[in-house]
Amino acid sequence: MENVTTVDEFLLLSLTSVQELQPVFFVIFLIIYLINLVGNGAILMIVILEPKLHSPMYFFLGNLSCLDLGYSSVTLPKVLMNLLSTRRAISFLGCIAQLHFFHFLGSTEAILLAVMAFDRFVAICNPLRYTVIMKPQLCVLLAAVAWLISFFYALMHSVLTARLNFCHSLKLNHFFCDVKPLLELACSNTELNQWLLSAVTGSISMGAFFLTLLSYFYIIGFLLLKNRSCRTLHKALSTCASHFMVVCLFYGPVGFTYIRPTSATSMSEDRTVAVIYSAVTPVLNPLIYTLRNKEVMLALKKIFGRKLFKNCQ
Repeated sequence: MENVTTVDEFLLLSLTSVQELQPVFFVIFLIIYLINLVGNGAILMIVILEPKLHSPMYFFLGNLSCLDLGYSSVTLPKVLMNLLSTRRAISFLGCIAQLHFFHFLGSTEAILLAVMAFDRFVAICNPLRYTVIMKPQLCVLLAAVAWLISFFYALMHSVLTARLNFCHSLKLNHFFCDVKPLLELACSNTELNQWLLSAVTGSISMGAFFLTLLSYFYIIGFLLLKNRSCRTLHKALSTCASHFMVVCLFYGPVGFTYIRPTSATSMSEDRTVAVIYSAVTPVLNPLIYTLRNKEVMLALKKIFGRKLFKNCQ
């Protein structure tokens, strides 16, 4: 029988094992993190301050920006610290907390993207009843359900992982705490954990992805069958295109990491893909929505232009 030891901390990997490249990676990921904070923070601010953006679409966009701020903040500050440190340790409780919030915020975003697709479906396919259907109460309820389901989903993983016995090396094969690398270190039976990771995570992510695709297929079919003007069709598809880009950037890496079977080489691939959904995607979200959205751009100019004018007085 293998020796079971009390675990106080885990040792994390750095983004690169090449010492000379670590300062370069630090600068790159610091810039990425700062862009994320500024971009998503700006969207959150204008959604709150600009009355013209007090609509269901921008309510959900504000939720998405809030999620992206938290999502990258769960992992990137620790990654940046480890790039400058020789001892890359994280406490056991800190590791479980990081795992919990990573899955909590990630799962909420997966469900929220499906809700945003439903919002676009109602706005485009049933515009006359849009304000009746997407009432503020329903928007708050949909957002609350997404947050609540995800909290208990993440709690399931964090509690079950924390109850495992660890008797192998305490060196995690990842640059942040996640379920799969922790299961590799466990000497307890992890079949239930593995099944829940594939089944529940797969159901939430792929279920939300399927509903999102269904909404967009219905939107495209509706617009084509109704023979609307090219201008209306272009405007509607342009609005959906930005959302669909976010959907692909999020669901693609998540599906690759959590749904496919674990193999000997999968952890190195998972680390590469994790960079996309933990660091890159939260930065691209505000860029995609602002650069492709005239209302957001006008609100940005209005708010920041007003502040610049006051500073000049």
